[in-house]
This record gives sequence, C-alpha cells and structure tokens, in this order.
Amino acid sequence: MVSRIFSPKVGLIAATSIAALGAALPAGAASRDKVFFESAAGAWKGPGEIVAGKYKGTKFTCNLIGEPTAEGDTGIKLDGTCRVGVFKQPMSAVITQSGGSYKGKFLDGADGKGLDIVSGAVNGDKIVVGINRAKLNGAMIARMQDNNALNVTISVKVEDQMVPVIGLALTRDMDQMAVGSIKP
Repeated sequence: MVSRIFSPKVGLIAATSIAALGAALPAGAASRDKVFFESAAGAWKGPGEIVAGKYKGTKFTCNLIGEPTAEGDTGIKLDGTCRVGVFKQPMSAVITQSGGSYKGKFLDGADGKGLDIVSGAVNGDKIVVGINRAKLNGAMIARMQDNNALNVTISVKVEDQMVPVIGLALTRDMDQMAVGSIKP
C-alpha cells in the first residue's frame, strides 16, 4: 500500500519541510518555538533516500534556503530544489503558527501537487508535523543534531502503524551562507 500512495515526487516534497505537531502552546512555548525556527533558518544541503515502498533505494539531494516568516510570525519559509539523477524538482514550504498549533503547505498544498501541514509542535531540538494529502496521512520529524546538522524522517500511516519512508540528512551550506550574508 505504501508504494501506491507515496511517489518519489511526494516524497521529495515531504523531505524538504521543517514544521510542527500538537496541542495549544503554553505561554513560553511561542518564544521557544520561534528560537527553533530561527535556528533552522539559513542554507542547507544534503542527501536523502526513500527507504520503503515501490521506490525504495531512490537517492536524492536537496539544496534549501530557510527564512523566517513575516515579522512577528512564528514559522519558516523554505525554497530550493531537490535532485534525483538529472531531474531537478523545485521545492517550497511555508509553516506558520495558527492558534495553538501550526499550518502550512509543501509546494501548492494538497489541493495541487503538494501536501498540507495540518498540525505541529516544537519540543526542544525536535519538531514534528502532521502531513496530509487525500488518503495519505503521516508525520515528519526534524531534529537539530547541532547548529549545523538537521535530520529529517518522513513516515506514513499504513493501517495502524507509522512506517518510515524517507530519511534526509541536511548540513548547513557555509559557502551559500557566506555569499548570502554579504550586503551591498
């Protein structure tokens, strides 16, 4: 069943996201969440692999730039590309706080060719988001290993079980950050 509902394109879309899963935020949580998203801002690059389903073993690489969302909002906006062989796919995601949780989308959301972020929460150095597209439900976990390393796992729900389908290991792209930090 995983192979029928999870294509490489949807997998790459999901692999680029950083977001959250959960309930109402306590008073200090909003500022802790903002710190997490600010630490995830910047240039990222790294390899990934589809680890389950029809496309198991497919390897890809991503180059992403994360920026804070609008002034006063808690969240992040990601833009960049992921590449499988010679094929390059534009990637984008927007995650913003919505009441006590998070909402957002990958690419153009579930109504288009992407996914919706339907819930989320930050817990220390880790963030978990609920993702949805039609009958596909799942979660993404992104953990900051340190200030320069971010590991992402995407899982989908198959029957009563969450099955990991994508792994991604991103590192800060210091070359890109140095170029991007120069202001005229």
